[in-house]
Amino acid sequence: MTVTDTAPILRLSGVEMAFGGVQALRGVDFDVAQGERLGILGPNGAGKTTLFNIIAGDFAPTVGTVWIEGRDVSTAPARLRPDLGVARTYQRTRLFSGLTVEDNLYVALVGKEGGHFRAYSNKKDVDLRQRARDAAARVWLHEQLGTNVDSLSHGEQRQLEVGMAMAVNPSLLMLDEPASGLSRGERERLTEMLQALDPSVTLIIIEHDMDVALNVAGRVIMMHDGVKVAEGTPDEIRGNQMVHDIYLGKVVSHE
Repeated sequence: MTVTDTAPILRLSGVEMAFGGVQALRGVDFDVAQGERLGILGPNGAGKTTLFNIIAGDFAPTVGTVWIEGRDVSTAPARLRPDLGVARTYQRTRLFSGLTVEDNLYVALVGKEGGHFRAYSNKKDVDLRQRARDAAARVWLHEQLGTNVDSLSHGEQRQLEVGMAMAVNPSLLMLDEPASGLSRGERERLTEMLQALDPSVTLIIIEHDMDVALNVAGRVIMMHDGVKVAEGTPDEIRGNQMVHDIYLGKVVSHE
């Protein structure tokens, strides 16, 4: 596949995933354009996180192909994704307990740059510290740089996770249920923050919370029982009766 200016940053073709006798994904196909905001919706067990893990390289698909920036990465390990400009968050927070907001962002940058910790600072460390502070500002935590992450609210911890992913300047940012466990006010703040992200960054967000995804994404894919069952604009998804039936448990399995 040749990369062009109009080539998708991500392409999935016929992706399937089986865990023993359980078919978690079934023939999933879609492209994601450069700079697009894509939401992937679905109830628990729909296959959203399995799909994310395949894109991120945590799993190799049983069948099908994944291209990132025109490169077939179907069997490539997760450690190669950062070199392709991919960064992600997880459903459960993965912060460095006992460290400050700035230190967590700094550690993320050190890991991406292939650096290591030193007993003294050099010019590169000073630069990384500034980039860490800039990342904190992008996720509205610039006033809490010295705050220990254990003292942050759950919503602020979610913001920090997005900041750690954004700090490495990804071209493709993947957020795995960032609104999970948030209060209504925290969800609204997170939504506003995501709407303000750099438009040049391609964003894929998977969510159980329809309101967050529909207010952030420009295009939405609905998953159910490992299958892509609907696709459209947020307004089209809001008006799709099958989508509402899925969330109300009225749609039967695709077995």
